[in-house]
Amino acid sequence: MGWTWKKEYLDVILVPSGLLIMFGYHFLLLHRHFRRPDTTSMGHDNFYRGAWVDKMMQVTSPSPALFSPFYPSSSPSSDRNVECKDRSQALTVINNNIQAAFSLSSISMVVSSLIGTWFVGTSTFTSTLVYGDTSQSIIAFKHISLLICFLVAFAAFLQSARCYVHASFLITMPNTDVPMAHVRKAVVSGSNCWSVGMRALYFAITLLLWVFGPIPMFVCSVVMVVMLYNLDWNTTPLLPYQPAVEGRDLLKKISQEVTAVGRAISQEVTAVGRGAFEHHGRP
Repeated sequence: MGWTWKKEYLDVILVPSGLLIMFGYHFLLLHRHFRRPDTTSMGHDNFYRGAWVDKMMQVTSPSPALFSPFYPSSSPSSDRNVECKDRSQALTVINNNIQAAFSLSSISMVVSSLIGTWFVGTSTFTSTLVYGDTSQSIIAFKHISLLICFLVAFAAFLQSARCYVHASFLITMPNTDVPMAHVRKAVVSGSNCWSVGMRALYFAITLLLWVFGPIPMFVCSVVMVVMLYNLDWNTTPLLPYQPAVEGRDLLKKISQEVTAVGRAISQEVTAVGRGAFEHHGRP
């Protein structure tokens, strides 16, 4: 008796192939990010977020430690405690990131709670329209995989919000200088957690199409990798920016003080001259 083809074999061939493509691409992306972060979008995001912290905290220049995946201690100049010049603008940006992270975490949790309800009513649909394995065990595995992806996204976005909240606490610390290196680490860590949450949602989209069969899932994996490749690989050179120079701020303060002192002296001389004129002008 010869071998016969069954549609259930598509799940055995296409689903692991699609997952292998997705995981292989992200493995290469992480390797590229750790070796040459300036050629990836995540590396650019981390650099510019660190530069934003440097500008808001009014220090000299971003440390090369911004590109380190484990955030080691930076240079001695970046470990100095510095005073935030305008905290309201920084808090506005951080609060926007916190709200976005909380919104996506709430959406992930709501979708996770709806997966169980969806699982109850999909048996008839999958058995009639899906070309592939429609056994109850495979259907349960599909929904469990989706649930795991959304839970990972929920946890990542929640962690991102926690990092941004920690950064806002550091910035609003009263009557003390703000440790810039700690603020930068919190902001960049929040950005990395945000990226993990988005990647979990990308995997969830791919697994969501698996509900409609292994063929849509495999096609979505290939299309997703092509799109992410165009978004993640960045060959644009890092944009140079003018850092905050302490000398300029010092000269500006000196100029303002000299102007104020000169104005006070001028007013005093005018008052003394007017008094002398009135004194000598009397009979």
